[in-house]
Amino acid sequence: MQRRIFSGIGLLVLCTLTIAAQQPSPGSSPDTPPPTFRLEVNYVEVDAVVTDSQGNLVTDLTLDDFEVRENGRPQKVTAFSTVNLPIERPERPLFANAPIEPDVESNTAAEGRIYTIVLDDLHTRFTNTPRVQRALREFIEQRFGTNDLAAVVYTSGRTNAGQEFTNNTRLLLAAIDRFSGRNLRSEALEINDALNNRPPGEFATGSTGSGARNPSDLSGIPADPLEFERAQNARNTLTLVQKLAEFMEGIRGRRKSILLVSEGISYDVHDVFANSSAGIILQQTRDTVAAATRGNVAIYALDPRGLTAFDEAIEVGGTPADITPSQFSVTGSLQGSLRLSQQSLQVLADETGGFAAVNRNDLSEAFARIVRENSVYYVLGYYPSNDQRDGRFRTLDVRVKRPGLQVRARRGYVAPRGRAPAAKPAVTSANGESMSPAATTALNSPIPLSGIPLTMFAAAYKGTPPDAAVALSLELRLDGLNFAEKNGTFNNRLEVVFSSVDQAGTIRPGSRHVVTLELKPETLAIARQRGFRVLSEITLPPGRYQLRAAVADQGGARSGSVLYDLEVPDFRRTGLSMSGVSLTSASGAATPTVRPKDPLKDFLPGPASTVREFQRNDVLALFAEFYENIQGAPTHMFDMSTTLRAEDGRVVYENREERSSADLQGASGGFGYGHQIPLQNIAPGTYVLRVEGRSRAEKADQQPLGRDVIVRVR
Repeated sequence: MQRRIFSGIGLLVLCTLTIAAQQPSPGSSPDTPPPTFRLEVNYVEVDAVVTDSQGNLVTDLTLDDFEVRENGRPQKVTAFSTVNLPIERPERPLFANAPIEPDVESNTAAEGRIYTIVLDDLHTRFTNTPRVQRALREFIEQRFGTNDLAAVVYTSGRTNAGQEFTNNTRLLLAAIDRFSGRNLRSEALEINDALNNRPPGEFATGSTGSGARNPSDLSGIPADPLEFERAQNARNTLTLVQKLAEFMEGIRGRRKSILLVSEGISYDVHDVFANSSAGIILQQTRDTVAAATRGNVAIYALDPRGLTAFDEAIEVGGTPADITPSQFSVTGSLQGSLRLSQQSLQVLADETGGFAAVNRNDLSEAFARIVRENSVYYVLGYYPSNDQRDGRFRTLDVRVKRPGLQVRARRGYVAPRGRAPAAKPAVTSANGESMSPAATTALNSPIPLSGIPLTMFAAAYKGTPPDAAVALSLELRLDGLNFAEKNGTFNNRLEVVFSSVDQAGTIRPGSRHVVTLELKPETLAIARQRGFRVLSEITLPPGRYQLRAAVADQGGARSGSVLYDLEVPDFRRTGLSMSGVSLTSASGAATPTVRPKDPLKDFLPGPASTVREFQRNDVLALFAEFYENIQGAPTHMFDMSTTLRAEDGRVVYENREERSSADLQGASGGFGYGHQIPLQNIAPGTYVLRVEGRSRAEKADQQPLGRDVIVRVR
């Protein structure tokens, strides 16, 4: 499709653009401040839930109502906020079976809860896999708001199975559905098998193991043959939780929660003779608790076993007759392992301000409590009067002066030890140039930062093999930025950085653009009203990605970031595939725009936009491509259509076109489809725009392929 220019739209822009680095080849309440991401030496943050004598939440307290003591000494609170987070529900048209995923992401949505879901597949039996999936599916589908953020992490290191922070429930559920427990067989059963399989006379006076529950008579009991693997799994789980807590420490102004779904660690850290790694694991537990308390991260431990914790006993084939219960008992050993595993969960939860849900067949109430505790609370921050980095535990006592109220807060934290970490070296772009500290912090933040309001759209199109060309449109509001006036223009300098993280957690550096703004007064007025747009492009192979965009203004006074989940199809696979759907409008062309890279300049009549709400006097334009890879198919027709459907299911606009495969001249793929929709006859309301394609080839799948976009007309 050839590019067509909207007429009658003047653009008063005077700006210069410097490409500093190219892409490498191949609703909260009004009083709730946004969360931030930064690390400050010795800064302590504690959240507190306050209830009255009837258990009702108290939300009208001020800073003057609180008192914080550390090791009994009053502290000067320098940061205070009241957090009251709603649960936003996804928008679903009446005719749709499920909510329609937004194709635009923003950092200005209502603030929500922040969860890291840790799936401890190393300490969950395979038979409990359905329990885990069912419980977490209920949590995501019923208690997770569109304003919440969650990540999914596996303790076994299955990075391809996890999910970066997102509010996309489909991606979270997909990560949960990939869960499969792989816990080692219990120590009791392993020892019992060793006893049953022993040659005559063996173990009569041999070494002993922790399967022996009677210290006065340890002879004749073999050691756990899987002790080494059991210790390694325990270290892996604890180390991962520690690193996650350290990573989340930089998120300020919010309660951060780790949902640890696990059957617990049954490694006996008190039996140092039979368990060679007991001391290491005990210290690792302390380090994990220390990291969580220091970062104000609450751990909620959820045991999926419920009340059927002894179903492993079904596997027991009987203990040899020459082994007395005082020497070894399968039941006693299983009970001991259950006690140890539940204690490990309770320690992590109780010491970090969370709770452990054990011996429960239904985790619904536990999830409800987690949501309550992460929705309404107070956040207090201070720099402790004792600034020594001594690694000691310091008690915390949060009190309120109003009589009759109860405060729930964590009991203390472990101070950092040793010298403060040195400043990290500056992150470099693809060509070796350094990014500013503000842009680096914004790009590395696990959550969107709203210092500069941003909205982002991305669409993948077929590119140079084997990659796809991903068109990017980033729009930002300038009303909060300061401009210096010089020679009749208003000046600022913006650093715009794009990056991506693939499904294995590998960071792929993207483009870095330095935009020098020199705006005439009338252009600045338009930009403050309509925003400012940057168009760019990245190339990515097929796969699942999280795109990240960050913007910092001159001097790093303000910065913002936004996250975008994108699945890049394999456009060269056999069959039919489809690009994203890019939109623009006549009015959208008035937004000041710079185009360091614009892969759609020859296909859209205006710059790709993130706006999805349009006036009735506007004209909406779209562009998509369909790729048909059917070997040996005779000449045939290909159908493409656009429909605009109201919330009640009525089709209020429709366009249908057909193309011949002969137009491709034997090449595979590449049906470009562009269309413009005048909106003057469309009543105000919410609509679903659907772009669809279907091949008439005999060898093709007759099911059409399409994408839906929610738009609004006002």
